[in-house]
Amino acid sequence: MVICKSPAELEKMHRAGLIVWGALEKMRAMVRPGLATKELDEFAEAYTAEHRARPAFKGYRGYPGSVCTSINQEVVHGIPSPSRRVREGDILSMDFGVELEGYFGDAALTVPVGKVTPAREKLLRVTRESLERGIEKVRPGNRLGDVSAAVQQWVEGNGFSVVREFVGHGIGTKMHEEPQVPNYGTPGQGPRLQEGMVLAIEPMVNSGGPGVRVLDDDWTAVTTDGSDSAHFEHTVAVTSKGPWILTRPREATGPVW
Repeated sequence: MVICKSPAELEKMHRAGLIVWGALEKMRAMVRPGLATKELDEFAEAYTAEHRARPAFKGYRGYPGSVCTSINQEVVHGIPSPSRRVREGDILSMDFGVELEGYFGDAALTVPVGKVTPAREKLLRVTRESLERGIEKVRPGNRLGDVSAAVQQWVEGNGFSVVREFVGHGIGTKMHEEPQVPNYGTPGQGPRLQEGMVLAIEPMVNSGGPGVRVLDDDWTAVTTDGSDSAHFEHTVAVTSKGPWILTRPREATGPVW
């Protein structure tokens, strides 16, 4: 069942979302060649505690970290490690969520480590733009398929592929609620969007084929063909005034990340 949130609940979710946004912005600034992914995890946990929230991922189905850190061909759910260090030219995805006063926020972005190749620059840009195009469809009366199709059409039109094994999701008093939000679909199909619905929209885009597999750690998902992957995400509410991105400040303008 899809749960619509009241204006008061959306405000609570926005407060949670601002903690997610603030942590990711600071982690983005930390990224440099030689950084251990565990440093990001330690920062995220400390930042969350400072803001009297709880890391949403830590312990979720046994996940050991507070932030997912995925490098290059890793699609999602990479585990932070003191021995895993990013290098010049890598791309690093950071996926982070918190719970504050019973409500969740969830967002992700992929950043370059130093100077990256033009191919990797394009992958990051197109993935971010696909998120923007999906968010633009988050309006009352539209269908969920409109959101999914907007992502897929932009990604595939630029020569990349969308991951199908992992999808976005509803979010609220649980990290994962109905409905599922695929990054592929047909316009005009699926549930009709209503005011108060909240979606975590998260394109996961591969530079090669769409296939993924999970490593022996039971978490880290990688591309089956070894191609690069990027991941961007925001928590977005359906309102009468259009999409409200709950995981960034109200006054923010320009690209979503």
